[in-house]
Amino acid sequence: MAFDFKKEYKELYMPKTEPEIIDVPQMNFIAVRGKGDPNEEDGAYKQAVNILYAIAYTIKMSNKSGRKIDGFFEYVVPPLEGFWWQEGVEGVDYSQKDKFNWISVIRLPDFVSKEDFEWAKEEAARKKKIDCSLAEFLTIKEGLCVQALHLGPFDDEPKTVAKMDEYLIKEGYEKDFSNERLHHEIYLSDPRKVEPAKYKTVIRHPVKKATK
Repeated sequence: MAFDFKKEYKELYMPKTEPEIIDVPQMNFIAVRGKGDPNEEDGAYKQAVNILYAIAYTIKMSNKSGRKIDGFFEYVVPPLEGFWWQEGVEGVDYSQKDKFNWISVIRLPDFVSKEDFEWAKEEAARKKKIDCSLAEFLTIKEGLCVQALHLGPFDDEPKTVAKMDEYLIKEGYEKDFSNERLHHEIYLSDPRKVEPAKYKTVIRHPVKKATK
C-alpha cells in the first residue's frame, strides 16, 4: 500500500469545517512563484502547475527510471497547494485576482534531497519537453496557524475566512500575516473532475497569541 500523506497526516490535510489551531511542522516542497489571475487560460499559474506535476511524478517514478534515492518508498503524490498574497492587502481580496502573487507548491517526501530534486527537474524538462527552470526546492515552516475545510467555490472562501476570524477572537489569537507568513490553500479536489459546489479546500492562516 502506497504511503498517502493525506491519510497519514489527517491533521494537516483533513480538517473539519469548524476552525482549529494547529502547529504546522517544517516541510520541503517543489515550488514555482508567479503573479496574475490563476484562471487565465494558458497563463503563468497553469504553466506553473504543469511544471510542479511533471517534477512530482518524475520523483514518484524515479525507482523505475534507474535513479536510486536513499530511503525511497512508494507514495501518493500529495495535493497541490498555494500561498497567496496581494500588495497592501491583509489576507487576499478575491475581487482582484489579477493582483495576485502566488507560490504554487507540492510537498516532497523527506527522503528527497536537493540533489534528487535537481535531477528530477532536469529529467522532467527533458522528458516532457517543458521549461522547468522556474521550479525551486523550498523549505517552509508555517508554525502556529488556524485552519478550516472550505466546501464550495473558491469565490465563497470569504465566508469560511470570516468564521476563522471569529474563532480566533474567541480563542485569544490574532492573525499574523507577513512577507513570510501567507494565506495558504490546499486543494483536495480536482477542478477538472469536480463541480465548484463540491470543491474541498483547506484554508490556513498564520496566527499568534493575541497581545491585547
